Amino acid sequence: MAKLNQILAVEKGVKASSQRAVADAHHTIQKHPLLSGLSRTYQPIDDEGEQLPPESTRVQVKAEEVLAEVGKALTKLFDVTATKDWTNTVAKADVVVDGTTLIEGAPVTYLLFLEKQLVELYAFIAKLPTLDPAETWTFDDNSGAWRTEPVKTTRTKKVPRNHVLAEATDKHPAQVQVFTEDIVVGYWTKTAFSGALPARRVNELLARVQKLQDAVKYAREEANSAEVEDRRVGDAVFAYLFG
Repeated sequence: MAKLNQILAVEKGVKASSQRAVADAHHTIQKHPLLSGLSRTYQPIDDEGEQLPPESTRVQVKAEEVLAEVGKALTKLFDVTATKDWTNTVAKADVVVDGTTLIEGAPVTYLLFLEKQLVELYAFIAKLPTLDPAETWTFDDNSGAWRTEPVKTTRTKKVPRNHVLAEATDKHPAQVQVFTEDIVVGYWTKTAFSGALPARRVNELLARVQKLQDAVKYAREEANSAEVEDRRVGDAVFAYLFG
C-alpha cells in the first residue's frame, strides 16, 4: 500500500500533465478545419462530359474523443488529489520537543501551517533590538527595564577672569587681559535605561524556535508516512459529466 509522502511526490507531476492535456485539448478543439470533413463526387450531364475525380477531406478531430482524453487526464488528477485529501484527514503526528509533547495528534495541514509561521517568527525574533554590549546592564524591577550603573559627571560654567599684565601708574592705566575659566558648578548623575533584550536572550529564543521547527518537520514526515487508501472518484464524476 502506498504512503502519503509517495502520493505527494507524484501529485505535482500528475497535476502538471493534466493541465497540459486540458490546454492541448482546448487548443486542438479550436482548430475548426480539423473538425470538418467532406466528400463529393462529380457527375457530368452526359457521357461525353468531362470526368472529374471525387474529392474528400477526413475529419481529423472528433469532439467526443477530445472529451474522452480530457476526462482520462483529469480522472487521474481527481483520484490522486482525493487520495491525498482523504488521507490528510487521518494523517496525524505528535510534535515532541525534548521528550515533551507540545501538540498531540496534529494533522498534516496544521503542521504545514505551523512550519510557515515558525519561519516568520524566527525572522521576527532575529531582528529584536539587543542591549549595547559596551555597557553593563542589570534588570531594574521598579522600571521593568534594563539599566546601567549610575555615572557621575561634572557640570561646568565659564566664569570671566582678569589677568593684570601691567599695574596702573600715574601715567598709564593698568593693562588687563580678560579670559574665561571653567568652574565646576554641579554634578550630573546619569543612568541609562533600555527596553531591549540581552543578546543571550535573543539567541536562546532563536534556539527554541529552531528546535520546534525541527520537531514540526519530524512530525510532518511521520504523518506523511501514513498509509493511503486509494480513492477512485474520477470515473463517476466524468461518467456523469461526459456520459
